[in-house]
Amino acid sequence: MNTIDLVELGRMFLERFDKPTPLFHDDQHAVYWLGVPEDSAFRCNTYLIVDGQEAIIVDPGGTTAFEFIKKRVAQILPLEKVTSLIICHQDPDVAASMTDWLAIDPKIKIITSVRTNILLPHYGRSDYTFVNINENPVLFFQSGRQLRFIESPFLHFPGAFTTYDNLSGFLFSGDVWASIDMDWRLVVDDFNRHELKLSLFHIDYMASNIAARGFVDRLRNLEINALLPQHGSIIPRKHVPQALKYLYELKCGTDLIYPEFK
Repeated sequence: MNTIDLVELGRMFLERFDKPTPLFHDDQHAVYWLGVPEDSAFRCNTYLIVDGQEAIIVDPGGTTAFEFIKKRVAQILPLEKVTSLIICHQDPDVAASMTDWLAIDPKIKIITSVRTNILLPHYGRSDYTFVNINENPVLFFQSGRQLRFIESPFLHFPGAFTTYDNLSGFLFSGDVWASIDMDWRLVVDDFNRHELKLSLFHIDYMASNIAARGFVDRLRNLEINALLPQHGSIIPRKHVPQALKYLYELKCGTDLIYPEFK
């Protein structure tokens, strides 16, 4: 069971923690928020999933954040325990540090979509093991626990996808439910106030209401305990229904640019 109350964590959280922040822990399975090195409205979250002797970094971040993230990972486990990187799309704030991790261990697997993988070699390396989420939508840890990859096309990249951790019920949502916010906190405590921060990102970056509704429909059978975006604040279980409703009703992108075509 989840031994960490995210809402309470949000109330007590101090931004400048000097160590990683555990979000979930159950026996041999844990999820950490690794922190952000910069004080910015456009914060980039990196997460770590640990299962037994395996560790997977979710959206490792840009090159400028690499040393910070590497230090945070090393506070949890030896760097050689990192087996894979999940890269939800190819933007540099998500993916550019992949070459730094490959320099540490060339055997690290890159878990991503076909469309994303076409672009990743432009960061300087193509000699890596590619795990194709389009053909392999479920990843099994050695323990038998699972991660499930759920495609989120055109939110905002055609090859974007999200990652659902079966044990924690966490959905690592990439740019979906990302927010822009100078008055930042780790966990959302007031979703009505948070909607404006979501809209500052979503209205310009997301393609259309069709893309948003289609993705929400793909989540209908999941029990989601928290939404963990790559930018902004974590959305805890009690606000997940509002977050789903927000995305389902969102007008964005081409809906606003070409309102005459409905």
